Amino acid sequence: MGAVIVCVLTYRRNRELGELLPALIEQAALAGPEASVLVVDNDPDGGAAEVVSSFPAVRYVHEQEPGIAAARNRALAEASSARYLVFIDDDETPTPDWLGLLLETVRTTQAAAVVGSVESVFEVEPSAWVRAGEFFARRRLTTGTRVREGATNNLILDLEVVRRLGLRFDGEFGLSGGSDTLFTLQLTSSGEELVWCDEALVYDRVPAARTTREWVLRRAFRAGNTLVRCALVLSTTAWSRAAIRVRFGLDGAARTVLGYTQFLIGQLSGRTTLSARGRRRAARGSGMVAGVIGHVHVEYKRETAA
Repeated sequence: MGAVIVCVLTYRRNRELGELLPALIEQAALAGPEASVLVVDNDPDGGAAEVVSSFPAVRYVHEQEPGIAAARNRALAEASSARYLVFIDDDETPTPDWLGLLLETVRTTQAAAVVGSVESVFEVEPSAWVRAGEFFARRRLTTGTRVREGATNNLILDLEVVRRLGLRFDGEFGLSGGSDTLFTLQLTSSGEELVWCDEALVYDRVPAARTTREWVLRRAFRAGNTLVRCALVLSTTAWSRAAIRVRFGLDGAARTVLGYTQFLIGQLSGRTTLSARGRRRAARGSGMVAGVIGHVHVEYKRETAA
């Protein structure tokens, strides 16, 4: 069946990493002797090394190139002889049978990848406005459902397929985010299957700083920006890229105008849901327009980045 590597990409979340690793070690042991745990530390200072040293069963590597795409590619390199690579974020908690369910689904369906469900757990309760806008709404689908794209916060890859296609995470998305979206879109665009496993659930811890209006609107903007950038990368001709810019430019502009209209109506009428969802729509539309004109929203800025 081939070796299985469970990988955590980490960046200065040492406390959360230390809480996560025992669960991953336990689940890897249940998966069999060919399963192991890998930590890829993207902190320039290598701050996670001390945490990982407390867990002899865990392998640690330090990826100094900044950006999550570089860390993801390091994971691919470190798993060069494995059959399956599983990604989970360092601020998440898997349910007890999470890994087994991902492995069962990828083997049963023979899909190139399987993505699992994510449920948010909040450090502080979001405001009524953020709740009304459904900024943290997560999709839940029937297990076996085919999807076009997924994220590396809960993903298993069949590396035989990845190696055959020669796929890597695009470094141009390293500090902006979205390299996992593009990677999985490239996978499915090649004709391979990405399927959903709803029971393979992880809990995502959301800190207070990520429940503010400013943060959720920036994330909505980035989502629209990433959507357009991925479409442009996937296009193969100058004509198709021009068509994408026209289509998304019009769509983004319409979303922006409609969103702000809904926002203003919601504000004037006291309808929180309309206000919040309108503002979210406008932010996403603005991100699309920005992507059309070549703007890249850098979500993960670092002082060490060039």
